[in-house]
Amino acid sequence: MTAKEVITYMESMRDEAQRQILMRFFKTAEGEYGYGDEFLGLKVPQTREVVKAAWKDFPLDEVPELLMNRWHEVRLCGFLILVEKFERLATKRLENDASAIQGRDEILLMYLKYADQANNWDLVDLSVHKILGHWLLLPSNLGNRDYKQTILDELAQSKSLWRQRMSMVCSWKTSQMGDPSWCLRYAEIHLHHPHDLMHKAVGWMLREMGKRVSMDMLRDFLSKHAHEMPRTALRYAIEKMSDDERQYWMTYKAEL
Repeated sequence: MTAKEVITYMESMRDEAQRQILMRFFKTAEGEYGYGDEFLGLKVPQTREVVKAAWKDFPLDEVPELLMNRWHEVRLCGFLILVEKFERLATKRLENDASAIQGRDEILLMYLKYADQANNWDLVDLSVHKILGHWLLLPSNLGNRDYKQTILDELAQSKSLWRQRMSMVCSWKTSQMGDPSWCLRYAEIHLHHPHDLMHKAVGWMLREMGKRVSMDMLRDFLSKHAHEMPRTALRYAIEKMSDDERQYWMTYKAEL
């Protein structure tokens, strides 16, 4: 498949009723966070079926044509193709393989180059941890941990809500792999972010860090910050705790 063939096929599945539902769900009205986003009306499983059929033989240099497309679902298809290609090169067997390292770096650089095309939360959340998040803990020719942190810091300091969300949600994978440091760093950086979508991302990633790495680390973070956290972030972070402990943190007052 070429990019043009994928686009033509996905456009042939356009569903007007579903398109209207998605435009409301992803807040595309003027003044909302998804303003201007355009949908074909495909459900995610439909897009995944296209990815499944196309990704193995799909040329990497064709992916940008998908990522630059006007349709949300076509861009998602492009990002998910990058995910599949990256994961194929990130197996245990290939972690230190020179060709695989070069291939992962190439995919990572393409992902960052077209990061602005991930202009809604689902495009970020379905891709960033599996590419950028995984890359953080793998060998790379691009640079060491300091270099990797610089990339995340640039995302975190961007004026783009979606780039900021990338810097937080990528820690889903690092926490899954046992490293809480990325989550804790960017949760602190984004602690006072003004947007509700970032409050949700911070709380969600903290919850995952606690579940995957250490509940005591989560409690330690909360003991320092629960009193100042946005309520949404705090509720997300403590969602899996007992009723009594949730109540404790919701009414927590930091010791002076």
